[in-house]
Amino acid sequence: MIPVLLIFIPLLAGVLTFFFRSEKAVRSWSLGISFVTMAVAVIGVTIFDEGSPLLTVNTPWLQTLGSSFFVRLDGLGKILTLLTAISFPVIFTSTWSTPYKRSNNFYALMLLGQAGLMGVFVAADALLFYFFWELALIPMYFIASIWGGEKRIRVTFKFFIYTFIGSVLMLIGILYLQSKTANHSFSIQAFNNLQLSLKEQSWLFWLFFIAFAIKMPIFPLHTWQPDTYEQSPTAATMVLSGVMVKMGLLGIIRWVMPVMPAAFHSWGDVAMSLSVIGIVYASLIAMRQDDLKRLIAFSSIAHIGLMNMALFSENISGVQGAILQMFNHGINIIGLWAIVEIIERKTGTRKMSELGGLAQKAPAMAVFFVVIALANIALPLTNSFPGEFLMFNSLLTAHTTRLYALLFTVFAGLGIILGAVYTLNMIRKTFYGETNTVTAGVTDLSLNEKIALSAVVILVIVIGVYPQLLLDITNNFSEMIANKDMFRKA
Repeated sequence: MIPVLLIFIPLLAGVLTFFFRSEKAVRSWSLGISFVTMAVAVIGVTIFDEGSPLLTVNTPWLQTLGSSFFVRLDGLGKILTLLTAISFPVIFTSTWSTPYKRSNNFYALMLLGQAGLMGVFVAADALLFYFFWELALIPMYFIASIWGGEKRIRVTFKFFIYTFIGSVLMLIGILYLQSKTANHSFSIQAFNNLQLSLKEQSWLFWLFFIAFAIKMPIFPLHTWQPDTYEQSPTAATMVLSGVMVKMGLLGIIRWVMPVMPAAFHSWGDVAMSLSVIGIVYASLIAMRQDDLKRLIAFSSIAHIGLMNMALFSENISGVQGAILQMFNHGINIIGLWAIVEIIERKTGTRKMSELGGLAQKAPAMAVFFVVIALANIALPLTNSFPGEFLMFNSLLTAHTTRLYALLFTVFAGLGIILGAVYTLNMIRKTFYGETNTVTAGVTDLSLNEKIALSAVVILVIVIGVYPQLLLDITNNFSEMIANKDMFRKA
């Protein structure tokens, strides 16, 4: 029942939102619905164990195709639905003062996108997973193309082409796997029980991996991301960067690792090499950026690349670290986007070269930004530190040659060092130094902005001090998915 509520509360509310006419009413309604969804997610995470019947629903859906409405909340689903449920109230609260033309349509699409994301994170049927995959993407496409920047049409077309190609490849793989099951079922158990040859697993691996790598994104399939983040309205960018990229990582964990374990092992070095190239490349490009949105966009590529590498290390430390970091990265990056949106709204620019001295005019904003930015580079006692520690530990013990493990760790570490460089430089250029004509009239945060950012900072500190809160949720799932014996199946 819980996963069904997580999907249908924002879904039905989103449909109703199209009929609102008052902008104030639609904002309040959307925020209220997001809090209701968050309450349901918190209940699902804290009260019920994974074996509870309230966390699993399996009912006939498209029986002639072998598909059922099969949704469940396991450890991975709990973490990602909790992230999604927390993100939307933070997004709606922090952007409360941002005006949107036809605001009812904007908020309706946001809620429909949330419903799609929830469906992706709880689906245990491949066809249902594909349905929600598309449902999550379509609203974001329309939001970016209608409420985006001057180059939005070209950028969203590129975004559409990338994601469409990935979706088609994944659908081909899903249909092939369904045809190989004994009862022609799309159920995740039926897929996991398949005995596929290494040759079959290999080409299926690339069909799925390309689709998921586009969504993360992983080098060289990342080129849609910086432009889309830059041109999208910041609320949509928060969803894309904070939550939606996790769809790709979830796809690797849930649909690639258990179903194609031999190919996952065989192609692990290639996938890790692409990730480490992306980490170093994105970090170097981020150092050259003047636009705050583009800088954070490239930094996100580097962070996701490290999570992907940890998964391909094939050990429990990597799986736990990646899942923990999926949550933490989402919280941190949404906090950064929120402050960038506030800066742009107050100054009319996102260029660091035109900013400076904001700490003098907006000290509360400066404190929030510094804390969240330092968390994003994994300062000890912040939420990202435990996740990155686990991931680097997994790279040192990865199931590859000792030389490769050392090289992967060294270059991934270089990305961390470069991340500290461009992050500290961003803080210095934006908030310190003397004020100028652009920043002289800036005022500090409003009450709603302080509330939203306070929620982010509280999560940063609490998880940084006591990460076991999240690790306990994912421990059983991580042990199951990272069982070393499964990677030898062929």
